[in-house]
Amino acid sequence: MSLIQPGAMLGVLGGGQLGRMFTIAAHQMGFQVTVLDPDKDSPAGRIADQFICAAYNDQAALKQMCEQCAAVTTEFENIPAETLNQLAQQLPVRPDAQSVAIAQNRIAEKRYLQNNGFTVAPFAVIEQVTDIDAVHDLFPGILKVSQFGYDGKGQRHVCNQGELAAAFEDLKAVPCVLEKKLPLQCEISIVLARTAGSAIESFPAIENQHVNGILDISIVPARVSPSLFKQADTEARRLADIMEYTGVLCVEFFILQDDQLLINEIAPRPHNSGHFSIDACVTSQFEQQVRTLCNLPLGNAALHQPCVMINLLGDVWQDGEPDWTKVLRESSAKLHLYGKAEARPGRKMGHFTVLDDTVEKALSNALYIRESLSNH
Repeated sequence: MSLIQPGAMLGVLGGGQLGRMFTIAAHQMGFQVTVLDPDKDSPAGRIADQFICAAYNDQAALKQMCEQCAAVTTEFENIPAETLNQLAQQLPVRPDAQSVAIAQNRIAEKRYLQNNGFTVAPFAVIEQVTDIDAVHDLFPGILKVSQFGYDGKGQRHVCNQGELAAAFEDLKAVPCVLEKKLPLQCEISIVLARTAGSAIESFPAIENQHVNGILDISIVPARVSPSLFKQADTEARRLADIMEYTGVLCVEFFILQDDQLLINEIAPRPHNSGHFSIDACVTSQFEQQVRTLCNLPLGNAALHQPCVMINLLGDVWQDGEPDWTKVLRESSAKLHLYGKAEARPGRKMGHFTVLDDTVEKALSNALYIRESLSNH
C-alpha cells in the first residue's frame, strides 16, 4: 500500500460520534472526508466534506465511495463484511473485512480467541432451545446476543436453566453466547494502532467502570500493577499480529480477583475508552486511525498527564440543556459534545476529560463535575 498524502479524500462508513472524531482528526491533518451513513442527520455527516445518505449495501453509494475516496475505514463493527470486501476490490479498506467479521459475531470472536491460545471466560453457544439442556456449570451467567449487541443491549443475567430459557426466548431465540459471571477485580482495555508494516504503538492501560452495561468512567493510567499492564499489552499486541490487523484496535480485558487476565471482547476501531487520548496523549486514537489508513508512520501515544474520562448520557439532559460552565470552570477539563439532535436516556451525547498531576486528583475533580451537572 502506497502512502496517501494530506489533501486526499478519505471515506468512513458510519456517521456517529466515532466517525465525527475521525473526521475532525483527518481535517486537522489536511485530508478531506466522505461519510456514508443512512441517517440524514448523522453527527459525522454534518461536518464531512461529502455526505452520502444511503444504506451500507447501497450499490450506487459504494460506487461513489470508490470513485472519490483514496481509502476507506469504518467507525463501528456492524458494517456488513460483504460491503468491506466489495470496496476492498478497488481501494484500501482498513480494518479488513475478516477482522470486522470476527469482532461483529460473539460466537466467531470467542472461538477465534480460544483457538489462538487466548484465555476467555467459560462460555457456551446457545443457537437453539435444545442447547440449553447441556448447560450446567455456567451459572450465574450473562446471555448475550451474538450480533448487534452493544452498550448493554441484547444481554440478560441468568441464574439457572429456567431463566436461561426465558431469556433466550425474550431475545427472539437468535444465536447467543452464555458467559459465566466471574469475580472481577476490575476491567481494563488496551487501545493500540498497527500499521500494514507491523509497527505497533499502544496507549497506556485504561481502567473502565460500567453502569448498566454502558461505559461510565475511564481512568488512565489504570490502577493495576506494572506486570498486569505488561501482560495485557503483550496479549493485545500478539492478537493484533495474529490477525495481521491494520488500524486501531481495542482489546477489553477482565482482571479476576486472583489477578488472572481474560479477554472479554475486541473492537476493530477506535473505542469509547480511548477518547481520553484526544486531550491527554501526544497522538489521539483518531489521528492513529488516519495514519494507519494512509500508511503513514504512527504517532507517539505517550500520556501527557493522568486523566479521567466520563461519558455524558442523554439522562443528563432530563431537565433541559445542562449548564456547561460547570465543566468548563475546571481549567483542566475538556468538554466534547457529539452534535446529536435528540438526547435520550442511555444515549452517548458527549464526554469530558479531566487532566491532573495524579489519577486520584483527576478522578476527584471529574466526579465533582459530574455531581454538579446532575444537580442542575
